Amino acid sequence: MVKNMQNKFLTIYNELVRRIQRGEYYAGEVLPSEHELKEAYDTSRETIRKALNLLVQNGYIHKVRGKGSVVLDHSKFEFPVSGLTSFKELSEQFGGDIRTTVEQLFLSVPGEELQKALGCEDDIRVWNVIRSREINGERIILDKDYLRQDYIKGLTKEIAEQSIYEYIEEELGLEISFAKKQIVVERTTEEDERYLDLQEHNQVVVIRSYVYLSDATLFQYTESRHRPDKFQFVDFARRVK
Repeated sequence: MVKNMQNKFLTIYNELVRRIQRGEYYAGEVLPSEHELKEAYDTSRETIRKALNLLVQNGYIHKVRGKGSVVLDHSKFEFPVSGLTSFKELSEQFGGDIRTTVEQLFLSVPGEELQKALGCEDDIRVWNVIRSREINGERIILDKDYLRQDYIKGLTKEIAEQSIYEYIEEELGLEISFAKKQIVVERTTEEDERYLDLQEHNQVVVIRSYVYLSDATLFQYTESRHRPDKFQFVDFARRVK
């Protein structure tokens, strides 16, 4: 029941994001009330509030006391840095023709750098998952994921083509909690040249993520490498008094 509720609020969130991005809800407009959304989606007020809070967190709306949820300007294509969202979930917002190709999937004994990144010893085997993301006919994201096999068992190419996070949460029953992220610009590598349509770009934007389970176990290290002309990397900050 908890998983269904979680999926429900993400479904509502993604649909509202798509409607905002398509201009069905324009900047400055007030979204339907919590009660109206509750009735429209036939769900609980708690589920609606979770979806709205995620819209606030990612900068799509601003809650104004006495007025409601006001839509913010989101006319440009943006890649959110805040939050912890799978590519499958993001792709539902992007729209268009989107495809994931699993370029490599294998187990290895981690070297020193990967041991340091994952906080593990060399007796732990690690999944190496390299996936290219194609949007509207161009491969513009290269995701390199490294996951501890002692936590993530049974990974397959079919799972990696769909959603690893969905598999972790729904099949393995683990709760993904938070991540630490670093954003840098780096020169392209031979791997980038092999798996991305770089169009003469010689730099990529790299988001490095260290992802933790609910018990604060570091189980995943990721490098997400992006062609710089295709994305705006944004965070949404809210002043806390």
